Amino acid sequence: MTPPDSRSVIPSAGRLGLVKKTAPADLSRLGWDTADSVELMWSLSRSPDADLALRTLVRLFDVLGGEWAELDSELRSDKKLRGRLFALIGSSSELADHLVSDASKWRMLATYRTVLPTKDELRQSFLGVVDATPETGPNASENLFRAAITGPPAIIALRRAYRDQLMLLAAADLAAIVENEPVVPYEVVSRHLSDMADVALTAALSVAVAVTFPSDPCPVRFAVIAMGKCGAQELNYVSDVDVVFVCEPANALGSRLAGEMMRVGSSAFFEVDAALRPEGKQGELVRTLDSHIAYYERWAKTWEFQALLKARAMTGDPGLGTAYTDAVNPFVWTASEREDFVPEVQAMRRRVEDMVPAELREREIKLGRGSLRDVEFAVQLLQLVHGRFDDSLHRAGTVDALAALADGGYVGRDDAANLTASYEFLRLIEHRLQLQKMQRTHTLPPPDDEEALRWLARAAHMRPDGINDSLGVLREEIKRNAMRIRRLHARLFYRPLLESVASMDAESLHLSPGSATRQLSALGYSTPENALGHLSALVGMGARRGRIQSVLLPTLLEWLGETPDPDAGLLAYRRLSESMADQPWFLRLIRDEGPVAYRLMKVLGSSAYLQNVLQNAPEVIRLFADGPTGPRLLDVDPVETYGAILASSARYEDPVRAVGAARSLRRYELARVASADILGLLDVPEVCRALSSVWSAVINAALDAAVRASVAERGEPAPATIAIIGMGRLGGNELGYGSDADVLFVCETVGDNEDSDAVKWANTIADRVRKLLGSPSQDPPLEVDTGLRPEGRNGPVVRTLSAYDSYYSQWAQPWEVQALLRAHQVAGDQDLGVRFLLMADKVRYPEGGVSEDAVREIRRIKARVDAERLPKGADPTTHTKLGRGGLADVEWTVQLIQLRHAHRIPALHNTSTLQSLDAIGAAELMSPGDVDLLRQAWLTATKARNALVLVRGKPTDQLPGQGKILSAVAQVAGWSSDDAGEFLDNYLRVTRRAKAVVERTFGGLQG
Repeated sequence: MTPPDSRSVIPSAGRLGLVKKTAPADLSRLGWDTADSVELMWSLSRSPDADLALRTLVRLFDVLGGEWAELDSELRSDKKLRGRLFALIGSSSELADHLVSDASKWRMLATYRTVLPTKDELRQSFLGVVDATPETGPNASENLFRAAITGPPAIIALRRAYRDQLMLLAAADLAAIVENEPVVPYEVVSRHLSDMADVALTAALSVAVAVTFPSDPCPVRFAVIAMGKCGAQELNYVSDVDVVFVCEPANALGSRLAGEMMRVGSSAFFEVDAALRPEGKQGELVRTLDSHIAYYERWAKTWEFQALLKARAMTGDPGLGTAYTDAVNPFVWTASEREDFVPEVQAMRRRVEDMVPAELREREIKLGRGSLRDVEFAVQLLQLVHGRFDDSLHRAGTVDALAALADGGYVGRDDAANLTASYEFLRLIEHRLQLQKMQRTHTLPPPDDEEALRWLARAAHMRPDGINDSLGVLREEIKRNAMRIRRLHARLFYRPLLESVASMDAESLHLSPGSATRQLSALGYSTPENALGHLSALVGMGARRGRIQSVLLPTLLEWLGETPDPDAGLLAYRRLSESMADQPWFLRLIRDEGPVAYRLMKVLGSSAYLQNVLQNAPEVIRLFADGPTGPRLLDVDPVETYGAILASSARYEDPVRAVGAARSLRRYELARVASADILGLLDVPEVCRALSSVWSAVINAALDAAVRASVAERGEPAPATIAIIGMGRLGGNELGYGSDADVLFVCETVGDNEDSDAVKWANTIADRVRKLLGSPSQDPPLEVDTGLRPEGRNGPVVRTLSAYDSYYSQWAQPWEVQALLRAHQVAGDQDLGVRFLLMADKVRYPEGGVSEDAVREIRRIKARVDAERLPKGADPTTHTKLGRGGLADVEWTVQLIQLRHAHRIPALHNTSTLQSLDAIGAAELMSPGDVDLLRQAWLTATKARNALVLVRGKPTDQLPGQGKILSAVAQVAGWSSDDAGEFLDNYLRVTRRAKAVVERTFGGLQG
């Protein structure tokens, strides 16, 4: 908005952006409603909040009285003063109040209308208000003073002086909004704020010296080290100032001095925070230099070395401060060689993200996605990785460090320039948000608060662009810069790596091989040389595919770096890409469907099981895309899959080909279920039901194929019908990824055939089924186990229904009765299978219940199992199947209750452990608390056992006590924390409580 050419045209209040009804009267009181005041009014209209500015001017008019004429005259003649004053009082209600509290301070704006005070001038000003003079004595130094004014008067004087200087800086920073003055660069503002913090704490220290040692010279050498944003000289208008104290000797007097300095500084200026000291808030407030060094040598975590990157001697004894920074500097540049560097850095970044409530993440410009912290974290990580070998990267400030990284070829120059621009834009927005009410905030106003957003846009120098008003410009700029940071966050790490393995741009700076391997190592790759080879192969896949890969890989590598095993994930992605080289849909799907790429990287970097299965069932990757109602991985109905497996295998007469077709669909379903599991889309019962369904379908297909082949070979009808009874987890519909299929084969003679001929033929069929399913394959194994048949492995594999009936009615052992509790028909002749189950009901649910002798025998067997079945060397506390409170414990407990009570409670006629637990609770056979403990233990152990198979790619039951595998299992199991130790502690806690329930149920007869 510009003033009209003719000053005779007096703008209305509305045209000036004034909306309050009192505006015309206020202008009249000031004498600004005349033709010769038009220029003043147009300048006022450019203030971010013209109403606030006008209201503040009226308050100044009332306070100044007769002195108003002097200010009015200056404003009419001095554009620079006008720009600074109007911008200030229309941007910050707090600083406007400060100005009104002592209206004569407008003269400070006139004095410093073209320059800001130097650091020496700031020091003289702050020390002057407390009459500080240089400290004398053996520990005197150039930054150690003694104040003559202490107590509340000192704090009041220092607070006023600090607000004066904030007012001057803010006025200079904001002036370009109103008048055409140069915009003050972000670095100048932040450095000036840091200089103010330095001299302010020098003055606070002078008061602390006078209070702590009122009559004696300071008895200690004392240095204050700035950390964080102040250490990097990139402070905000409203920030905590992080400090660390070095004191020689580190005694009670030194602690008192530090505490008093913090009290004065926090009362007068800003929060002074010493939480970054060794051991944090639990550690000693002051330490000697040697004590600091000893701590960093022995105990410090990676984040503490990252914090030291910004350490700077701030005030106090400069020699001691410099000695501190010189001593800790080597720790910073060797931090990336620590064994736990990568997981600690990744965990720290995730913890920062988790600190932001989900509803604020899109409004949080400091900690959200595409935020200031993304830039700072990325820059610091690259500094830590390469800084040991390149001293030019030893920069504390983010912008300076980013420029040095670009100069060294560690990031692309264009990427660095764009990231710097976005970072400075967000810092500008942050400063404006804080200035408004002088509050520490990093959160944008809600999207529906247009008045607040429009004020922010104007305060950030945004004007209408011909298409959007200032509010629209702000929204577009925030969105654009956040998206640019997100995109460049990945490119910052990975684009130079790709340039180092491919001729992508002859003008580009390339990482050396050593730098490239260091960078990959710090990003989570344990064999960076191999990873570089994979990158080279991927970007060299031919002109078009290589170009697509080079665009995709920065983001894909970042996502892989967040997984438990990025090395294996990258290798798997390379193999997939090479095997799918002639399938155009593969790269197109990854490029165009964002969720597909993320989900694929997550499963490839998490699961050795899926790396193999997806290689042979790549079509499943299409299901990683979103459908109308969510991920298409959930669009598949297991019942339809069951039917499809049977239909597909039925098309082939050759049993090998028939089972091969069934295996192919099983492979597809395993890949789908495992992917959905890792992505957190399926719960434990859903996974178990889906796996059990596909197992049953494949067994059915193999049986049908074997029977068809036998009939064709014999040239006559089959002499018997066959049913396959699922036992154990298969019968309970609770299979895991590593489970075998426990089954019984039952047959029934057809027509005039002899039972012996029928059994002989059925044994041939059973043998063929097991061989067909167990034939060598790259797929997860298909092992059929008949060990739960009568007489165990010494009994015949196949019996007739009448033979089973005769055996169970006369000879069944308690363990065989117990095994029948989970018997369920899964394949073959359904009528025969149902009749088998009806026969089994008489054995497993006898009238009157099983005998007490049988119960005692079950208890005895359980004690023996506990004592003898655990594998040699296994840890009984973390063995998911046979360990304390594990699957076997829960299942035996449920089955014991079924044996004792199922005859009178029909709901216990159930093969599912979880459903039986529900029935036990409903019948009040166990307290609700105990039922819940057993349920949680079963779910926890099953989830852990499944995660073990997914991570390792092979059946295993033993949780590791620590290390990379445990971390991977915790992540795949969906543990919310980055701490795998917490996952293990939870497992131990849940299973320990369940074990107590088991022991009570089994009457203390455990071994």
